[in-house]
Amino acid sequence: MSPESESVLNHFSQYIRLSEPLKKELLDRLSFQIFGKGELLHDADKICTRSYFILKGLTRTYYLKDGAEISEYFSSENEWVNSPKSFIQRVKDIYSIDCLEKTETFCLKVDDLGYLFDNFPEMERYARLSMGSVFGHLMERINSQRFTTAKEKYEHFLAVYKGIYHRIPLGMAASYLGITQSTLSRLRAEK
Repeated sequence: MSPESESVLNHFSQYIRLSEPLKKELLDRLSFQIFGKGELLHDADKICTRSYFILKGLTRTYYLKDGAEISEYFSSENEWVNSPKSFIQRVKDIYSIDCLEKTETFCLKVDDLGYLFDNFPEMERYARLSMGSVFGHLMERINSQRFTTAKEKYEHFLAVYKGIYHRIPLGMAASYLGITQSTLSRLRAEK
């Protein structure tokens, strides 16, 4: 088994017990893919049919508003990324996902995920437990955007993305925070 395969199986093992049949099905259904810096993982003009587990690299989920790219969130090592509404409901959504650096992933197609849910009840437990942390993060983000100052938003950003904020371009971080680049530069200088 490759180190990459071990890494993704270790991720699942943090949430559920992996039986040998489930390990085999996961390895048969996950495909290893590498994307270059700037390459799209998902285009908003298409229905999202794949979810990507990031082994190495960094992605940004964003949407366009009046021609400007608005960063919604960033995903890095040991995280899944997709366009959730599009992936689950099989409809087009507003989100595109691009790579901010060379990104190594395991890809899982939505139909394969459905098969795993239907045949391995522990996968539903995995989804419930792993999604709990995602929902918690999104609720914190909503509260941060609605009820805090620019400085507090920046401090929240540093806490949420503590291991990767230095890898995120300044303009994309400012867009995520909903502040100007000059305000972000000022806040960074105060730190």
